[in-house]
Amino acid sequence: MLLERIALLADMVRAFVWGPPMLVLLVGTGVYFTVKTGFFQLSHIGLWFKKTLFSCFTGAARAKNGKNAVSPFATMCTALAATVGTGNIAGVATALTLGGPGAVFWMWVSAFFGMMTAFAENTLGMLYREKGPDGAARGGPMLYLRRGLHSPFLAGAFALFCVLASFGIGNMSQCNSIAAGLSGSFGVPPLATGVCTAVLLGVTLLGGLTRISRVTETLVPAMALFYMGGAALVLFAHRAALGPALGQIVGSAFSLRAGASGALGCGLARAVRIGVSRGVFSNEAGLGSSVMVHAAADAKEPCEQGMWAVFEVFFDTVVMCTVTALVILCSGVYGAGGETGAALTAAAFSTVFGPLGGGFVSVSLVLFAFSTLLGWSYYGQRGVEYLLGARAVPVYKALFVLATAAGCTMRLELAWTLSDAFNGLMALPNLVGVLALRREALAEWRRYRRVNHI
Repeated sequence: MLLERIALLADMVRAFVWGPPMLVLLVGTGVYFTVKTGFFQLSHIGLWFKKTLFSCFTGAARAKNGKNAVSPFATMCTALAATVGTGNIAGVATALTLGGPGAVFWMWVSAFFGMMTAFAENTLGMLYREKGPDGAARGGPMLYLRRGLHSPFLAGAFALFCVLASFGIGNMSQCNSIAAGLSGSFGVPPLATGVCTAVLLGVTLLGGLTRISRVTETLVPAMALFYMGGAALVLFAHRAALGPALGQIVGSAFSLRAGASGALGCGLARAVRIGVSRGVFSNEAGLGSSVMVHAAADAKEPCEQGMWAVFEVFFDTVVMCTVTALVILCSGVYGAGGETGAALTAAAFSTVFGPLGGGFVSVSLVLFAFSTLLGWSYYGQRGVEYLLGARAVPVYKALFVLATAAGCTMRLELAWTLSDAFNGLMALPNLVGVLALRREALAEWRRYRRVNHI
């Protein structure tokens, strides 16, 4: 009875935090900063690509202050590790099923404006960061809520929601996806998966952010290339359907019937809501999560670190989620067999890889889910450190590892609901802080432009 009441309450909270008012606030914040910066995403696209992706080939993205320093590229990879997860494979397929192809267009819209929300929150994170006892930089929404907005209550609320979310969406739900993927495709017992995952995670966590970032800056590019390479083969095999698929996405975005071939009868409002919510859920722009790792970067310019956050949102949603959607639409499996989630994505890959398609998707899910574990483990550590001090971090790490093993063997319907709720609740105090401190973020952008003659 108690669990039923908790589940009902959690479902009500989730419906609110991912409902229309919150989505309007999330997207509206991005719209505000987009307008105030003169549509930075487009007007300065060359600049933020130069300072992010292209800097990886010049050495500018590397750390410069010692062997334990964390480079801007490594922090971006750690943030991407947390966002590029099962949602990029299973979540996109679910969005297509519930909201139709038009939902993908609204994912693009949420990502376009989310880039500027991410830019603003990460610029603030750099402005208000501080040095920890070990001399390393520390930051996050907790600091600009406490030091900038002078609200210890909102800072504490954000940290608490972050810690709780780290065990749900950042841990047990991801572990469950790992166990399900390995069990379904390769027959690996969930308990064995849990033990192995816990050991690998524990070894990584012992090295702190430095080791986490070193693992993610290798793992994230490798898993992205692995998945994108397989997707490219599927798209090449179905290249004749690529144009019609893109037309279907754009055309269905404004259709009053946007379900699977219209059969579901999903209206325009449903496509918008599902697309925007899935986009926000995927890239986490506005939740404040990525601020905690970006603020630890060995970088001096707040706006340049904000540009890494812009690229992060772009890559997660505009690139990765779009690729999954196109694979499903071009392969002809959408609306054909009744599959949804990861099964629908696996069916799409199987049109080219045959029986190996399911295994390919399962391996991708494992890599994506494990990377999410790494990213969220750091977020949780920062939340615990803020609330209880550095002495509590080892206890948190131990509990996080134990939750990993448990997540592989548990049924997680309630955990999913609770984690969705806590994940969304993080956005409330964060957006209050970002909007209240909007002048500081914009002033820093104007200073950067003036100093660099942009």
